[in-house]
Amino acid sequence: MNKFERQTSQSADIQALPDDIAEELSRLPSEVISVSDAPSIAPPVPLPTDEVRTIVISLMLTMFLASLDQTIVATALPTIGRQFQDVSNLSWVITAYLLASTAVAPVFGTLSDIYGRRAMIITSLSLFVAGSILCAIAPSMPMLILARGLQGLGGGGIMPVVQTVISDVVSPRERGQYQAYFSSVWMVGGILGPVIGGVFAEHLHWSMIFWINLPLAAAALALLLPKMNKIPVFHHRREVDWLGGVLLMASAVVFMLVLTWGGTRFPWLSPTVLAMVGGAVALAFTFVWHARRADEPFLPLPLLGGTVAPYALTAGGCALGAITGLTVQLPLYYESVYHLSASEAGLALIPLAAVSTCGAAIAGRTMARAKHYKRVAVVGTSWAAICGLGLTFLTLPLWGLLLLMAAFALGLGTTFPVCVVSLQNSVVRAQVGTITGAMNFFRSLMSSFTVAAFAAILLIALGADIPLAGEHHAAVNAIPSADMMVAFRYVFGAAAAMMATAALCLILMEERPLAGPTSVPPVEMAE
Repeated sequence: MNKFERQTSQSADIQALPDDIAEELSRLPSEVISVSDAPSIAPPVPLPTDEVRTIVISLMLTMFLASLDQTIVATALPTIGRQFQDVSNLSWVITAYLLASTAVAPVFGTLSDIYGRRAMIITSLSLFVAGSILCAIAPSMPMLILARGLQGLGGGGIMPVVQTVISDVVSPRERGQYQAYFSSVWMVGGILGPVIGGVFAEHLHWSMIFWINLPLAAAALALLLPKMNKIPVFHHRREVDWLGGVLLMASAVVFMLVLTWGGTRFPWLSPTVLAMVGGAVALAFTFVWHARRADEPFLPLPLLGGTVAPYALTAGGCALGAITGLTVQLPLYYESVYHLSASEAGLALIPLAAVSTCGAAIAGRTMARAKHYKRVAVVGTSWAAICGLGLTFLTLPLWGLLLLMAAFALGLGTTFPVCVVSLQNSVVRAQVGTITGAMNFFRSLMSSFTVAAFAAILLIALGADIPLAGEHHAAVNAIPSADMMVAFRYVFGAAAAMMATAALCLILMEERPLAGPTSVPPVEMAE
């Protein structure tokens, strides 16, 4: 950041402070008020602990909704297909949600910086609830797919807005502890989703997986809305660059379709996939060209540069991509090599999901106390890379594999709070929503890319038509265990390489001081 940019951001931040403090700071020389010395995104007036706790609980419930609906439909798909007598389009029930939620993440993040958090949280939850109702009463498969897309528009807005609201009420130094809670909620929702969906589809009716969202959303809004007027206001009204937003969403949708269809519906080198890749690239270049010339671009490109953002985005994307890719593909490994049932393979994923939240909690508490807060993530990602190499080269019994997988997840989990808080700590208050939306957008793209890459690795290594990511083309038992073990060595090696990349990015990332109290007591969510 050059001197002019520092002075501009400092002036804006001083104006956001209470009048008496702003008056005193405005008298100081500009060199004294340094962004690197005193990051400017801590709330000017801390809220009482009880109010912060209520806000956080409501936000956790809101995020639980979004995480639950990414996976709750999976186990109900056979039942839905039988009712509508349409199994050829079942995958679109999941794909429509993922496409919509990924595309709108940066949109809601930016709009929350323009129109405010309250408006965007109400909008995202309203779209989510409306989509849920339409899904529950859908009379046909095409209507269900369209309703899932609408639901995805709301779900995609929930994540960035929730993380932005937390940045408004909690200082950066304290925020890492809260991010650990949100990581745990996201993992719990992902784990419980298939279980709840299966129970509803088998014992009640598949539409219950959508009706359950209504009371949960109502409870979240009832808790959150009365407190929203007490949250500091940092948004700044300006003209919305709708063309830039449309170009960004269009490029994301086409790229996600490439990752979804490539190697399954169409060969990777087919004219259709190549044309889609060309279209995605052309849309992305058009977006960049437009953003460089717009007076107020939808996503200011300088936000993605500097000494923090590119490294934090890459490290967080690698970590989330690695755990997502392994979560999708590991059931195949468990069923083929260790001969577990489908339900047992799902239970074997719990160490990967649960222990990663422990790593996030450790990193969050470290950030609240340590001056060099990124070291815990550097050590964690390096440890995860070493564990990934162990998975690559060692032949282990099931208990040994689960133990090493848990160690891998522990190191991986330290990445998330450090990357989120570092990104938000690197921009002025009026751009926190924009950078948070961009972060969720790139993480979703990286997760989809990793799932597709791991599937391609297995297809190349096995040279057979195998059941990947829910596409059952052949029996798992038909694949020799030895061949599956060899193929997964490449997957584990790729995961280790991703964590090594994350460690390198964290080493290179600038470690800016965090605003907030130097000694923070542990966060307690209940009395």
